[in-house]
Amino acid sequence: MLQVYLVRHGETQWNAERRIQGQSDSALTENGERQAWQVAERARALGVTHIISSDLGRTRRTAEIIAEACGCDIIFDERLRELNMGVLECRKMDTLTEEEEGWRRRLVDGTPDGRIPEGESMQELSNRMHEALNACRELPEGSRPLLVSHGMALGGLVSTILGLPASAERRLRLRNCSISRVDYQHSPWLASGWVVETAGDISHLDAPALDELQR
Repeated sequence: MLQVYLVRHGETQWNAERRIQGQSDSALTENGERQAWQVAERARALGVTHIISSDLGRTRRTAEIIAEACGCDIIFDERLRELNMGVLECRKMDTLTEEEEGWRRRLVDGTPDGRIPEGESMQELSNRMHEALNACRELPEGSRPLLVSHGMALGGLVSTILGLPASAERRLRLRNCSISRVDYQHSPWLASGWVVETAGDISHLDAPALDELQR
């Protein structure tokens, strides 16, 4: 049975500032670096064999720390990027106009094809995340890959594996450097395909992330 670990990047400056990141970027905070080292030790203990990461800076740095601990190379995959938040990227949450907040709400509340102008829908995000996850099935037998991605991206992926809409990701608490696991199984009695084993585990972290204020 293929086991795939899912890790959200470490806390960033914009997480702390409650600023919309999307596919824009900000550096890990000191706390984010510490979180990345803590999840890296967890990944090493789990026997991770491959690290596949979003190519954005915050995931790239998190993946580099995990790779150093695990002795693995990193494969960068654009499909693991965060949701494109269009014209709202880089904006602080408390500066949005009523119209702009409406765009954001329609995006995350399940409105069909809801999106921010110049941005991406939750379904489009989910489709590319599933493509990236399914690519893990082509790895050699016995592989234990770890994907480094983003909050909405991973939340949408886990939600749709559970048969929920991608917008249900708001109901999942996937904190910075949390680790989740999904398995691909063939079973005559249980569900075949991808199943969720764990979601949002932070037992390896010594403190909650500031980004919890945003959720």
